[in-house]
Amino acid sequence: MDCKTKDFGQEHKKEMRAVQDSMDVLNGKWKISIISSICYYNKRRFSDILNDVGGISNRMLSKELKELEINQLVKRTVLDTQPITVQYELTEHGKTLKTIINNLTEWGIAHRKKIIKE
Repeated sequence: MDCKTKDFGQEHKKEMRAVQDSMDVLNGKWKISIISSICYYNKRRFSDILNDVGGISNRMLSKELKELEINQLVKRTVLDTQPITVQYELTEHGKTLKTIINNLTEWGIAHRKKIIKE
């Protein structure tokens, strides 16, 4: 894919605003990793995500999941189990990120091979 070259008109400003909106929702160290975990398994318990995302604390994971819920990317379901289990899955809107996650995965694998010559 080629980056588009355009005049710096209204259309370009609109595109740049859209990129910034996307980055505002997905910003931070953890959100993409959390979404990737849920995306890969479809449904994920809190403890499973905590294990998948190395280095994240309980508190930070909870905060990030709440933000993803507010942005309607993740759905939280409390299951009637003993002890209570909380499960997360991507919303229909969140599932639209699957292509981006897959592209990031492919790019990351290729980048690692290029940089460390695996």
